Amino acid sequence: MAMLENRTTVLLILTQDVLDRARVVAGRATITFKLPVSLQIVLRALIEEGLKRDSHPAFLANVQGQAEAVRQQRSMARRERAERERGNPRSGSPRGQSGRGLTRRRS
Repeated sequence: MAMLENRTTVLLILTQDVLDRARVVAGRATITFKLPVSLQIVLRALIEEGLKRDSHPAFLANVQGQAEAVRQQRSMARRERAERERGNPRSGSPRGQSGRGLTRRRS
């Protein structure tokens, strides 16, 4: 595979365990191939190979688990924010103390 010509940047948040395992793979590949193999190369290869198996049951189960975890985290965050706002009714309000919002001075 040639270097990517059409590139984009992606933020990927991983657990420390997953990151450590990917680093181990990079280290083993470096020793095996006698070439420097970076963490980025390993992650790119894992993503490409995973996408080739997009209908594999284990892959789909992992996607489902990740999606459910994100949904749960977002739901908890919404609940916590709602509870904070109930405790302080003016928090997050764009209006001023009068409750009428911003007014413009007429010329």
